[in-house]
Amino acid sequence: MTETQPTDAAADGGADSAPVRRSPVERRILDAALRLFAERGFDGTSVQGIVEAAEVTKGALYHYFDSKDALLYEIYHSLIARQLADLDAVLAEGLAPREAVRKVLTGLILSTAEHIDEAKVFGREMHRLDDARMHAVRADRRRYHRTFRGLVEQGKRDGSFTTPTPAETVTIVALGMVNQLPRWYRADGPKPAADLAAEVADFILAALD
Repeated sequence: MTETQPTDAAADGGADSAPVRRSPVERRILDAALRLFAERGFDGTSVQGIVEAAEVTKGALYHYFDSKDALLYEIYHSLIARQLADLDAVLAEGLAPREAVRKVLTGLILSTAEHIDEAKVFGREMHRLDDARMHAVRADRRRYHRTFRGLVEQGKRDGSFTTPTPAETVTIVALGMVNQLPRWYRADGPKPAADLAAEVADFILAALD
């Protein structure tokens, strides 16, 4: 979820501006695009191939998506919209900073693991997006980044966290760990996602102490 620059690390409010795709036809098109992007890459996937895999007409595809870029963006948007909604739900609970950080991190890792194909495809192909969609991606990321950093800052202010490390650095490290999941995580690997999420949260909270 983060890039090299800290300001691109997470989200600042793009996901709320557009709804997640929900109709059966849209989902079928997106699922087919995701599968083909993962197997063949963005350049190796044609619109015709997506149409055939989704068993829809080309007119149906263009009714919902104006280009392959739009499909790629929607794959990302569906994931970040869920993660931002999860983040907002944790904030709404009014938890103490320690509990909030743990819940946010574990939820983010579980969500990323559950949708690892979306994360892999987007991480590999995101440079294909046009300027407007890339701007929206970066806005989403900034919002997530700033909100998580705010939780760390709150914990430092009220004494929950005693580390002298700046909240910005903590945020880059914590979210950076999650960003690396698509590079190595496998759903059929030896460590269940729930165990991994708990271990990462424990590690970050120990560092904050």
